[in-house]
Amino acid sequence: MLKIGVLGAGHLGKIHIKCIKDIPEYELVGFYDASVDNAKAVAYEFGLKAFPTIDALLKEVDVIDIVTPTLSHYDCAAQALTAGKHVFIEKPITNTVEEAEKLIALSKAKNLKVQVGHVERFNPAYIAAKAYLNQPMFIETHRLAQFNPRGLDVPVVLDLMIHDIDVILHAVGSPVKHISASGVAVVSDTPDIANVRLEFENGCVANLTTSRIAVKNMRKSRFFQKDAYVSVDFLEKKSEIVRMQEATGDEGPFSMVLDLGEGKGKKEIIFENPKIHPTNAIREELYTFNQAITNDTEPIVTIEDGYKALKVAQEILDIIEINLKRIG
Repeated sequence: MLKIGVLGAGHLGKIHIKCIKDIPEYELVGFYDASVDNAKAVAYEFGLKAFPTIDALLKEVDVIDIVTPTLSHYDCAAQALTAGKHVFIEKPITNTVEEAEKLIALSKAKNLKVQVGHVERFNPAYIAAKAYLNQPMFIETHRLAQFNPRGLDVPVVLDLMIHDIDVILHAVGSPVKHISASGVAVVSDTPDIANVRLEFENGCVANLTTSRIAVKNMRKSRFFQKDAYVSVDFLEKKSEIVRMQEATGDEGPFSMVLDLGEGKGKKEIIFENPKIHPTNAIREELYTFNQAITNDTEPIVTIEDGYKALKVAQEILDIIEINLKRIG
């Protein structure tokens, strides 16, 4: 059993604490939170020990779960890795690409495992659809959220869009060749709405739209590939597959068959809704990290994955800033 501690007991930190308490392969030793008042409240709510310092907590654990604000990710992770602890760190991995590069070097030098909290990889709708993805060549994503003051410390690209960036990089598996981006700051000092076009070396194109001042919440991705369309609703946890196959002539009266023209044959359109196995995605990512450490295997979302997503996100922000300066 691995001993684990949590850094940060805010809204998301408390969700992590609940999930860890539900994983028997972990022993939750306690947590640290910079706010004394919040630490007292959380300690009482969960019956947990609130440690007075990060160092004090690190001395008692094998694994540290970092759920602090993004600006402190690097310092917390570097401190934990230096102390010889495996690290689970919420997304984005760090505030800057340079900080992420330093963590990669440090984790390798210490031979320690790091997993980044790109939770949508564990969304049951994406897991169900993943088996149908085969070289998607056009992807469209919409991640819209109603206004919430929490999270305004980082641009919407790092707060929300980075989820889709990670999923797309994972699904495409090809380097990004070109990025086009635009964004607008509406209620904060950084972009609250952004639209991005990613072009990959293998020819795939992805259009991403993200807003944190939308009328309603939406988290949908659509993947188009040869003879198939895969739709994933991350919010409603639903997947739909629309694919074409050669018509055999044995189709039923309600079958949808396309005649492709003289000499080109016919295609039957098949609609599928993969069975979704309900899971708690945060619990699953924390559990799989436990198994990666225990079995000495690679985490599902590696530190390099977190770095790649952050690098693309930062390039997007740089392009948006350049475009805004031109307008201004």
